[in-house]
Amino acid sequence: MAGRPRDDRARNAILRRAADIASKDGLEGLSIGRLAADLGVSKSGLFGHFGSKEELQLATVRAAAGVYLDEVVQPALALPPGLGRVWRLCDSWLSYSQRRVFPGGCFFFTVTAEFDARPGRVRDAVAAAALEWSRLVTRTVEEARRLGELTEDTGADQLAFELIAFLETANAVSLLHDDPVAYQRARTAIRNRLHAAATGSAALPGLDSALQSGHQ
Repeated sequence: MAGRPRDDRARNAILRRAADIASKDGLEGLSIGRLAADLGVSKSGLFGHFGSKEELQLATVRAAAGVYLDEVVQPALALPPGLGRVWRLCDSWLSYSQRRVFPGGCFFFTVTAEFDARPGRVRDAVAAAALEWSRLVTRTVEEARRLGELTEDTGADQLAFELIAFLETANAVSLLHDDPVAYQRARTAIRNRLHAAATGSAALPGLDSALQSGHQ
């Protein structure tokens, strides 16, 4: 039992390095040999942690989801439901991508493109993570609508789809063209879309405040 915390720390370090690699080279870019060389440990030691490449891939997806939760989701959930939380969810995502928490931008953007047409356990894990994220954005939008901060006819599914599209486009453009302005364009697009859906002037100052704090 005394060695367990050290084993956990070692495993976490391995998975964090694996997630960094996968964010750039995909989950197929992972191998026990590559990780062992990067981390300066034995292949047999790494194999003992995971047993197979697929298990390594699945563990890496879970580890990346934990980082995503800390970087994107928890900051938004710290705010009360409403338009401010919708904004924070989007802004936290943009910050996570822009700061290169993972060196290849959004980990899940990369691995979704890699596995979207490849059946199997890894695809299922990636798809489940993407669905959970989409449902969270949708639920957050729906909460704002029910609170009267978005117009009654706002379709939560549709608005969530649009917001996620803005986020993913910023990530893709910034990576492909080395263009940091893409993040500002996404923030502007999201602000305009939320302003258009907000109910009356009473809700807008709160959104403007959230937007201001997001740029500081």
